[in-house]
Amino acid sequence: MPAAAGAVGMKPAAFRYVAPADIDEAVAVLAEHGGDAKVLAGGQSLIPLMNMRMSRPTALVDVCRIASLSGVSANGGLTIGAATRQASVAASPLVADAWPVLTEALSHVGHPATRSRGTFGGSIAHADPSAEIPAVLLALGGEVVAKGPGGERVIPADDLFIAHFTTDLAEDEVLTEVRLPRREPGVVSVFSEVVRRRGDFALVGVVAVAQMDDDKRVRSSRIVLFGVGEVPFRASGVEDLIRGQQLDDSIVAEAARHAAQEIDPIPDVQGSVEYRRELAADRVGLALRQLTTQEGVPA
Repeated sequence: MPAAAGAVGMKPAAFRYVAPADIDEAVAVLAEHGGDAKVLAGGQSLIPLMNMRMSRPTALVDVCRIASLSGVSANGGLTIGAATRQASVAASPLVADAWPVLTEALSHVGHPATRSRGTFGGSIAHADPSAEIPAVLLALGGEVVAKGPGGERVIPADDLFIAHFTTDLAEDEVLTEVRLPRREPGVVSVFSEVVRRRGDFALVGVVAVAQMDDDKRVRSSRIVLFGVGEVPFRASGVEDLIRGQQLDDSIVAEAARHAAQEIDPIPDVQGSVEYRRELAADRVGLALRQLTTQEGVPA
């Protein structure tokens, strides 16, 4: 069904609308259009881009009616259907029990109205560098499943985010599910971000996940910063610095300084490089201090 013509910058260009019955049909339509089609999930990012004529797909493939793409299940880890609404993930007791840091992060995503429409996988596929969900996926060491003409493939989060709004997903692939690992004994996690107003994209954010020994020494960690570059970023230097250490004041202060130097933020109207470095140091220091107050699941 072609869209009605309208004023440039206010209405999208004409496109074909397809609501496939299953994943195979969705993949077939994407392949038919040779990269000129887009997957429509919640539409919270794509539709505004189309209205401004910044995106001009020849077809929209609406996957929200495909039942297999929605839902949350637990079997050791978590499996979240790509088209599951963000609000449903935030309200899931399975998510709150397995990874409370994800529940916390989702409360900062947009506003209730956008979370009721936006999808979990859609945010990951869109790959906004200031978005919360991609950063949590990376910090938890999760993975996504994509299906294309050649079948399914699993993409670890460490390999997924390539550049600004760019992932390893091919143009003819559909993101079908997100997998998060089981939370191991001793693993604690913290989410923190700085925004101008509640619901805005983060100026700087951090997701810190660490496995702690009984004496509160860091056995391993994944420290992810977002809003400070083209993709969510693992601060490997900070991870190396705190490995085997108790997070006392001196280690935290050194780690915070290290984080500020590891990032390469892009200045914009929201803040300079120096400002974002200061915010990164502050958020990393806060997150590391909070890790010491968390209790992991028992062995």
